[in-house]
Amino acid sequence: MIPRLSSISRHIRPFSTTNMSSQSPNLLLLTTGTPNGQKVSITLEELGLPYETKSISLQKNEQKEDWFLKVCPNGRIPALVDRTAGEGKELNFMESGAIMQYLTATYDKEYKISYPYGTPEYWETQQWMFWMNAGLGPMQGQANHFYRYAPEKIEYGINRYINETKRLYSVLEDQLAKNPSGWLVGDHMTIADIACFSWVNWAFWAGVDSTEFKKLTEWEKRINEREAVKRGLDVPEPFTMKAKLQSKEAADKYAEESRKWIMQGNDKEKK
Repeated sequence: MIPRLSSISRHIRPFSTTNMSSQSPNLLLLTTGTPNGQKVSITLEELGLPYETKSISLQKNEQKEDWFLKVCPNGRIPALVDRTAGEGKELNFMESGAIMQYLTATYDKEYKISYPYGTPEYWETQQWMFWMNAGLGPMQGQANHFYRYAPEKIEYGINRYINETKRLYSVLEDQLAKNPSGWLVGDHMTIADIACFSWVNWAFWAGVDSTEFKKLTEWEKRINEREAVKRGLDVPEPFTMKAKLQSKEAADKYAEESRKWIMQGNDKEKK
């Protein structure tokens, strides 16, 4: 059972049940406003799915509480509970990439942000999803840590992960330049674009200047302008970091505040 039901927010969208059972999806997203959390909320919004959210406080280490670990044994956000089949038949999902693949396989019958199973575009989308989960996300995440949160400045770590993030951005740049549509795969935006965008949109926090990459910058702007993306970025709370942290002083203050609970969490995981 998910505690504190009063803190759950509902996101109601008109949903077509064409080619599906007449039952409307009953989804609960456990999340917070990070790249991994935002990629799932954007996916839900792009699909027009009705869903509920529960905000998870990383500062309070809620993702390590017993009730959360029953949904996500890894103790990381986001997690998804699909309650559509009814009580006792809930499906629990962890890992943002797996959640996105589940949502499109189950609910994207019109292929709004995916392609039919077995097509060349389907498999190419899978490749970019795995590329993001194995490369871009982890490398930029480490850039975030060494550039913003590490208790001591280690130049090797900072340079290593910022440079690798830039290399990965150049891979995206080349792919976008090759495709006349301006998307990673085929002729429309897919979960691969959403997954990669969720990290590129936070480039500033990793100490990376994404404007060095022309096609990537155009692609990022194009995605940011989508109404569903705007709504997804504001889950579970308004996404104001970019605006708030324009000054070095504000960014340093936020990083210092975050560093405290991140280090506390690291100490707890050692025990």
